[in-house]
This record gives sequence, C-alpha cells and structure tokens, in this order.
Amino acid sequence: MTATSIKTNKVFRHLESSKSKIVVQQGGTRSGKTYNILLWIIFSYCQRNEGKIITICRKTYPALRGTVMRDFLTILKDHEIYSEDDHSKTASEYKLNSNTIEFISLDMPQKIRGRKRDLLFCNEANELTFEDWQQLLFRTNEKVIIDFNPSEEFHWIYDQVLPRKDVEFYQTTYKDNPFLGAEIKAEIERLKEIDENYWRVYGLGERGQARSLVYTFSTTKEIPKEAKLVSYGLDFGYSSDPTSLVRTYILDDNMYVDELLYRTGMTNQDIANEMKVLGLNRSNEIYADSAEPKSIEEIYRMGWNVKPTIKGSINIGIDIIRRYKLIATESSFNLIKELRNYKYIEDKNGLLTNKPVDNFNHALDALRYSVVNKISKSHLGRYSFR
Repeated sequence: MTATSIKTNKVFRHLESSKSKIVVQQGGTRSGKTYNILLWIIFSYCQRNEGKIITICRKTYPALRGTVMRDFLTILKDHEIYSEDDHSKTASEYKLNSNTIEFISLDMPQKIRGRKRDLLFCNEANELTFEDWQQLLFRTNEKVIIDFNPSEEFHWIYDQVLPRKDVEFYQTTYKDNPFLGAEIKAEIERLKEIDENYWRVYGLGERGQARSLVYTFSTTKEIPKEAKLVSYGLDFGYSSDPTSLVRTYILDDNMYVDELLYRTGMTNQDIANEMKVLGLNRSNEIYADSAEPKSIEEIYRMGWNVKPTIKGSINIGIDIIRRYKLIATESSFNLIKELRNYKYIEDKNGLLTNKPVDNFNHALDALRYSVVNKISKSHLGRYSFR
C-alpha cells in the first residue's frame, strides 16, 4: 500500500517534506499528531527503507502500550498488513519490510543506553526528562520526531530543543484534522467555557500556564533599602546538586529573595570561603538543612553563625512564603529558573496534591530555611516577624 492511498493530514505532509534532523509536533488534542506520525513511519519511511532500526518510546510502559503501540497495531490491522509472524510480543518489536520497529519506555534504562537507532519517535515527549532526551538523541543516527500537548509553560523542549538550527517546529489543532466528527469538535470547543488553560493547551495547542506551580513571583532590579533582612538560607549539595545560599528580606507584604551562591563541587571550606567573599560575618544568621548536622557544625566552628532549620518544615515554609508577594532579584538566575519549574505533584486523576515534586528546589529549599525559623504564624492566622 502506498502513501497516496491512505487518509492523512498536514502532520504527515510535514514529515514528507522535512529535511531537518528533528521535527517537533506541538498541538492540541485530536489534532492527529501521533496517528499521522505512525502513518508516515509505516507507509513512507518503512516503504522507502530496509534494515533500519526505528524506536518508538514513551515515559512508562503502561502508557506506551495503551496509546502509541495500540495505535500502531490498529493501523496495521485496519489496512490488513498485520502479521503475527512479524510481531514479537515479548520483545515489543515488529518487523516491517525488514525494518525493526521497537517500542521502549523510559523506565527501561537498559533500552535507553542500548543499541543505536536510525529513527526515533518520542510520543508525549514532555513527560521525559532532559537526561532521557539526551541519551536517546546520542544514539539516533538519522531523524528524531517528537510530539506533545504543551501543558507546561516552562520545559526543556522550549529551552533546549526549539532554539536548535536543525529543528522544524509545527503547531496543529483539532481544526487540522479533517476526519474528526462534529460531536468531538463540539466537545473540544466546550473547553472555552470550562477551563481557560485547558482550552489554551488542548484546544489551541498553545503553551499552558502551569496551574501546579508552587509559587507565583515577580522580579526586581534591587531590593528596597528600607526592607528588613530576615536571615540567610543554605542548602547543601556537592556533585550533581548545587550548594545554594540566599538571603531574604521583608517589606510590608513583600518578600524579597536574592541568590548569592549556586554551585556544585563545593566543600564546607569552600562554602565558608565564599561567605567571606560575600561579606557575611558572625552576626548574620544562616539557617541550613537540619539533615546535615556534621556540615553545620563544621562551618559553625569556622566562625559562621550557621544553625539547623526546623525539621519537617516543607509545607510550613511554603505556606509562610505564599502569604507574601514573592519578589526575586533579576540577578537570581538559578532561583528564577526553579521558581518557574517547582510544582506540586498531580495524582493519577490529574488532581493536585499538597506535595511538591522533589526537583528544581535547591535555592527554594534555602529560601524556606531562611524564613521558617524567623517568621511564625500567630493565632490570628497572620504571620509575625521575629
């Protein structure tokens, strides 16, 4: 069967004309992204090539099996080209015109760092980490296709992929799918009245506004002179996690935070030396992670007023910070990046929990440490500054 005898939409045509290494298909629900990418792999790429390795992946195996793998097999069966002999169910592989199509999930680390491939298709790529992406990209020889619903306002796809010169970007919506029924179109358009952000993401195929972010914030060039210093916060790191030091100020209903240090590979002596360079002295209170008593004691003996923060204080600290208008200095580059990405975990039904994701939180943990010991909740539900 040839590509001219199947029903396709513009996503298929994008791939047919593409000359770039990476093709990014961003879009809303029911735009036909995934289905047409699979059509192109089956009826165009596999028809023109032999002996190629094609990897189709998603973050978890249950999601992979229930979506893109099922669609792939459905297409083969609907067009009467499916063969049991070509389908290895145990290996999650299918042979098509002597090409091997393998289905892998990113919870199979041996697969990520396994054999090389010629073509890679990452379905719902925004579920992957940047490390997942890098490992897959390193082992792909020819072409990469990714698709996703842009439910997150900030993501490595926007920062690390789209700016590349070898990328083609396309945005599609349900209106680009000519095979969609009127009832489904009407259901999608009801999102306009139900949820503005859902309509933006799933209707218009545009970047969402992250409703799950823990903090909202603004920025300032400098902290007002009349703002009162609360204290300093220190979060320890070393190899992969950075050591982070911030200082926090209060002025009326505003909380100002300034990033002073954000660096990996720092010993306790390095931290002490850096604090000296920054002009700190014994009078400055520095609250640090109570899970690091040895480091706290060592830096204290070097002459710095380092104290352990309150244990089990994550939600308490977040609650205190959120009672203020949070304002970061423009020079706090890493802190701002964390603020844009630090979010609450969503349960399996998409509902927000009160537990933040343990990521993008090094400077933000330091921020919590700097306030949770110094700002207490009064009986009237307002916070008093000690």
